[in-house]
Amino acid sequence: MNDMPFGFGPQDPDDDRNKGESSEGRSEGGAGNSGQQPGFGFGGALPGGMGGMPGGMNFDMGQLGQMFSQLGQVLSHSGSGGSGPVNYDLAKQLAVQQLHSNQRTERPSQQEVKGVEDAVHLAELWLDPTTALPAGVRTARVWSSVDWVEQTLPTWQRLCDPVAQRMSNAWLDAMPEEAKQAAGPLLSMLGQMGGLGFGSQLGNSLAELGAEVLTSSDVGLPLAPEGTAALLPANVARFAEGVDRPLDEVTLFLAAREAAHHRLFSHVPWLRQRLLATVEEYARGIQVDTSSLEDLASKIDPADPSSMQELMSSNLLEPKTTPEQEAALARLETLLALVEGWVDVVVADALGERLPGSGALSETIRRRRASGGPAEQTFATLIGLELRPRRLRDAANLWRLMTERHGTDSRDRVWDHPDLLPDASDLDEPLDFADRWGGSSDLDDPIAAIKRAEEAERAARSGEGEPTDSGSTDSGSTDADDPKDSDDKGDDSDTK
Repeated sequence: MNDMPFGFGPQDPDDDRNKGESSEGRSEGGAGNSGQQPGFGFGGALPGGMGGMPGGMNFDMGQLGQMFSQLGQVLSHSGSGGSGPVNYDLAKQLAVQQLHSNQRTERPSQQEVKGVEDAVHLAELWLDPTTALPAGVRTARVWSSVDWVEQTLPTWQRLCDPVAQRMSNAWLDAMPEEAKQAAGPLLSMLGQMGGLGFGSQLGNSLAELGAEVLTSSDVGLPLAPEGTAALLPANVARFAEGVDRPLDEVTLFLAAREAAHHRLFSHVPWLRQRLLATVEEYARGIQVDTSSLEDLASKIDPADPSSMQELMSSNLLEPKTTPEQEAALARLETLLALVEGWVDVVVADALGERLPGSGALSETIRRRRASGGPAEQTFATLIGLELRPRRLRDAANLWRLMTERHGTDSRDRVWDHPDLLPDASDLDEPLDFADRWGGSSDLDDPIAAIKRAEEAERAARSGEGEPTDSGSTDSGSTDADDPKDSDDKGDDSDTK
């Protein structure tokens, strides 16, 4: 895991594009200072370069009032949206302001709305023969980047809250009581400032991602409301220019991917919950190395807030990756790869003979992920997750093999229960998984097969405590000792 979860990395030192613009622009860019920011969620809490003033003297005195005004705007959020570990009011406002500043808020035209609705409808018709899962889209929507931020924020809240909460509390819970008493009211202020810092960094990430995403499922997670397929025409148009394909062809391709995602998320009832719950499981494993915390706490001067800031920016408070976290991330990455791989195969089957550029577009999407696109960067920043493209390709190979050997109906029954899904080892050896699936006599009722396997396992465990006389008798018995065996052998010989 190369990137720290959100709130703990320094801000981008090059993020100063808003300098010299209007006061609104500088407020939007307040999260990006001169690279001198402390960590632990405080990278975006101070506006307009205040964190980078050497000695507090190297700045234009004429801007002092404006900086205090900006600081007041930021601190005003401490009373709203700040009850949790992340101030989502601030995150939303920063994201929207930055999108406006970067002119990435184009409203869709009526022609674009009609084009997306027609593309989703046609994609659903073409997908029907390629999967056993029925259509999952109830509503087709056309979003601007601002719409995307507003509509997906509730899901981001569920993804980010467990990580932020754990990160905020891990070091505080480990502090000795003496240190907490010494810090006094600073700890209360710290909670509010931490929420502002987390919200600031989340807002910056959402602004960057909102300017690039193509659909509601572009990052592989169910971010939109259930049954709502959404495309962002302005981003799609820029993407189409880069791949040199007709816009209507690119729109139809992306509509098919969006519709395929919704078939999974709508008709595999456990999938949405499993994806989000695995992130929460990852958050529960976060630990902070507190071996030097007592020594650091002794250096806190309640009369000097900068001593607390120095503690917060110390690398000693960075979270450490635990084996439990690594296991949770591996499961999450595998599950995301299975979702994306399934979508690749289903869409390829639906569009392959109808859309000449579908193969090239599929490869472009995979390379977009491999090059560290906005989805991967945001995952790494917000929840410490990197979706490995290697697993995505392996998953697509497995689903393709399953389709060729067992057909679409049998392939899609793998989604009937989470215990039926391939794991990471199956992605390494897809032939073995396909052979096991094909060798099962319970394809018509895989859930019953799971129950029988569980019952057999329980019976085997209960049999471990029984006396071994029967085992020794069996091993020492002969055909003559068992008339039934003799009769059976006689029958066999007669048959022969």
